[in-house]
Amino acid sequence: MPRHGKKYIEAKKQIVPGREYSLEEAIKLLKQIAFAKFNETVELHARLGIDPRQSDQQVRTTVLLPAGLGKTVRVLVFAEGEAARYAEAAGADYVAGDELIAKIRNEEWTEFDVSIAVPDMMRKVGVLGKVLGRKGLMPNPKTGTVVNPEDLARAVREARAGRVEFRNDKNGNIHVPVGKIQFTEAQLMQNVLAVVDALRRAKPAAAKGTYVRRMVLTTTMSPAVRLDANALMSVSLKEVA
Repeated sequence: MPRHGKKYIEAKKQIVPGREYSLEEAIKLLKQIAFAKFNETVELHARLGIDPRQSDQQVRTTVLLPAGLGKTVRVLVFAEGEAARYAEAAGADYVAGDELIAKIRNEEWTEFDVSIAVPDMMRKVGVLGKVLGRKGLMPNPKTGTVVNPEDLARAVREARAGRVEFRNDKNGNIHVPVGKIQFTEAQLMQNVLAVVDALRRAKPAAAKGTYVRRMVLTTTMSPAVRLDANALMSVSLKEVA
């Protein structure tokens, strides 16, 4: 068991054991107990009622966070020829052809946060699966990161604005960044609700029983605050707009 410092222990004392907090209460409490000297990332974690061993019960989707992520997002685009010119015009930080692909494959270079590819490049990008896959950086049509050249400007813009991909891990859990602790309460609430809405829409048809069994909100350094998952999953974005 990891040993926690005095500040962590004091913060945890302010959380009522076993209590499920409303989203508004949880955000207020997290901001109150945050003790780190840097702008911590706020994360949403959920335990899902799925069987992660079954291919028809996988949860994988993307969400555009209304308030962004609060950080600079470095975007790499796999493109060549005319598509590379589209990528440069779209403002990509890196435009990857054969040279950068070799660097990623041989040196495991991943100094970027999001990768996007045009369809013609996927035959070359496929060899990078081991490097990009384990870091969640592999372009995929299902997550909107494989796009036609004319859609690159939109894809790059959304990536910079706070487009986040999430998927269940081998234990059936999801982990999603939803902003920074210095965001306003309203900004954090908007982002969390957007993730919850995306999670609800991504429910596999084969999943039976309770879909979300547990949900917590936490920061990089602070203890987790348990959320009332049932109430949160029943709230629609329209109701809070």
